[in-house]
Amino acid sequence: MLSWDDFAKVDMRVGTIVEVYDFPQARKPAYQLLVNFWDLGLKKSSAQITSLYEKELLIGKQVIGVVNFPPKQIATFMSECLVLWLVDDTDDVILLSPDLPAQNGQKVA
Repeated sequence: MLSWDDFAKVDMRVGTIVEVYDFPQARKPAYQLLVNFWDLGLKKSSAQITSLYEKELLIGKQVIGVVNFPPKQIATFMSECLVLWLVDDTDDVILLSPDLPAQNGQKVA
């Protein structure tokens, strides 16, 4: 079981996607994202969301990201945060996002 203290260590924040690039070097189809977390700055992430999301429509979309993981090398790309998603019954990846506009950098509790 996860303790409340363990959960409190996970720093989840609201961010807005500001840039999206193809990521042909990824093993599974993915995009490279640049996410604005306001006071935490811009952070890079890789997301396997190509089946449901077009690059152009992701710009300006708010997402939830874990911002206190160490950077992780993914193929030729260094990911600096983990954008959260769920996987549906058809194995498509759906981004988690606030249902109302929120301030970038706002903590998820």
